[in-house]
Formats: sequence, structure tokens, C-alpha cells
Amino acid sequence: MSQFYNDAIFWIEIDKIRPNPFQPRRDFDEAQLKSLSDSIRQYGVLQALVVTRKEVEKEGGGLATEYELVAGAGLGGLRAARLAGLAQVPVLIRTGEETDLMKLELAIIENIQREDLSPVDRARAFDRLVREFNFKHHEIGKKVGKSREYVSNTLRILTLPEYIINALSENKISEGHTRPLMMLIDRPQEQETLFKEIIFKKLNVREAESIARHIAVERARKLIDQELIDIEDQFKEKLGTRVRIEKKDEGGTVKIDFFNKDDLRALLERIDKEMEERVREAVPLTEEEKILAEDEPAKPDDDGSLYSISNFSI
Repeated sequence: MSQFYNDAIFWIEIDKIRPNPFQPRRDFDEAQLKSLSDSIRQYGVLQALVVTRKEVEKEGGGLATEYELVAGAGLGGLRAARLAGLAQVPVLIRTGEETDLMKLELAIIENIQREDLSPVDRARAFDRLVREFNFKHHEIGKKVGKSREYVSNTLRILTLPEYIINALSENKISEGHTRPLMMLIDRPQEQETLFKEIIFKKLNVREAESIARHIAVERARKLIDQELIDIEDQFKEKLGTRVRIEKKDEGGTVKIDFFNKDDLRALLERIDKEMEERVREAVPLTEEEKILAEDEPAKPDDDGSLYSISNFSI
């Protein structure tokens, strides 16, 4: 059990306190930070920050005392205290050498216990424990009071494309939305389309999961019909949206997804243009068009043929 310096609370100049370099939390809700700052301004800091103390050598010679936050959640309190204009804050000075691993562990555990970490920050913190300290998933789970499955599923968030991770960080989608998106991890085009649907159609988690399951089932059914898969992929490439071909005993249906009316009109114009080109290629010339085509003067291939008698008529 780590001991505190005389078990006493000290008042330390706020400018002498540095954040924990292993703090996993990156983003703070500005409204919550302002609310905490207003509370501190009115009532003061009600809970002491936990810090370590060390002596550092100054550039001009001599020693200076610095303090470093140990507990992760204290960073929000430190920022709020600065925002409130406080010159000093109450601290508990923790004695003994703190390893980098212990700093990271304490920061993660406190934030998770307070549910202060975003899903992305939590995943990155777990990833650091795995990469830098060789923790197993079940060991992380034991540290934070969660199951091994919880840790593994959290880490899977980092396998998603960067644009989805950013949307999760910005609260454009929820952590629950990542589950159906991860179901399509090997189908990037389908995954991107589902992500856009979640954003633009405001799909809830259950709706997104239903679509992802449907895609997975249809894909499994179509594995026996490669030609159908190829045709579906060609539709997607031509139309730029998800297209589902549902084959029945006789015939079937083609479903085309769209996000809004403008998107639907653009799809219709694209189909019209394609059909016009096909008709133009397929319909033979009339006799009148053939005669007109024959009457057109031939284009010379070079300067010598320009003066050929075949290019003149009386």
C-alpha cells in the first residue's frame, strides 16, 4: 500500500503541477468542464488531487520542485481549477517511486471506475497496456474489474477505419453502433455504406444490427452463386450505393438504397443516361441515315490524300 507524505493535505501552486503523461483521457466535454469550474469557483476544490513530488535541476543551476498528477481523473479537476482562476489547489503527495506502468494503471482504473473515459480513449489505453507492458486481455480485465470479452471487444474498436473511430470520438455514433460495423470488417464497401446510413438515416443500434446480419446472411447464401455476386458488385460500382439482389425460386428482387431525394434523383439520371447510351448502340441506322453517312466526305488520313480525286465531286 503506497503511503502519503505525513497523510496531510498540502496547498500547491497550480503552475507547478504537470499532467500525468500516461493520462488516457484526451477529450473533455467543455460544458462539463465549465460546470465543474463554476462549482470550484463557488465552493473550492472539494477533493484533493493525488500527486508525486520530485526535484528537477534548473537551467541556471539549483533545484526546483515539480509535482505530477498520479490519478487520471484529476486532470479534469486541474483544468477546471485553472479555468476558475485558482492559484493553489489541495493535494496529497504520494511517496515512493512510481513506475510508468503504475501511473498508466492508476489513470486507467480511476477513469473507468468513474466512467470518464470515452470508448476510443479506453480502447487506446488498453492497447498501451498490451503493446507497452505485454498485458494479456484477462489481466487487463482483472485490473479494471471487467471480463476478458469486454477488454477484447473494446480493443476491436481500433480495427475500424479511422473515419469511424473519429465519428465515435465525436459522439456522431454510439459504441453500440460499432458492433454491426465490425460485423462487416471484411466488407469495407458495405461497411462504409452502413456507416453513412447510420449517420444520415439516424439508425439506432438494433436497426443497424439487423442490416448487418441481413448482409452477412445474404452473402453466405450467395457464395454458391458467384455470378450473382459479380452482378451485384457491378450494380454497386455503377450506382455508387448498396444494391441487394434477393433471388427466389422463380425470379427475385433488386433493392437499391438511397439516403435522400437528391440521391434518388441522381440515381435515376444515371440509369437514364446509361439506358440512352445502350439504345444508341443497339438501334441500327435507318436508310436515310445510312445515305447521309455515305454522303459525308471522307476524312483524309494524311496530307497526300488531301488532294485525291476521290475527295472531289462535280
